[in-house]
Amino acid sequence: MKKGLLDILKGKFLVSGDAPKNWLFLLFASFLAAMMISSSHQADKKVHEIAGLNEEVRALRSEFVETRRALQQLKLESSLKNVVVQRGLQPSQDPPQKIIVKKEQ
Repeated sequence: MKKGLLDILKGKFLVSGDAPKNWLFLLFASFLAAMMISSSHQADKKVHEIAGLNEEVRALRSEFVETRRALQQLKLESSLKNVVVQRGLQPSQDPPQKIIVKKEQ
């Protein structure tokens, strides 16, 4: 067992008679390791991209809520009265009257 371990550490399996078989296996194992490393880097890149997009979604959502709140403030009757008074218009003192149109048959 000690001799076998020393042979592996010295690299004798790479120069022995059946070395081409060993070289092919090492090339195959190296290719698989490179593919695994590449896949891992791509997955990490996607995770960072997703985190950035989630942050952007949060920012856009808060901007939407702020804009919707401002719009609701502008639609209030008191806000409209203030804008209209600034332009020189006064609210009507007489209530509106309903106009009824009768159809002739």
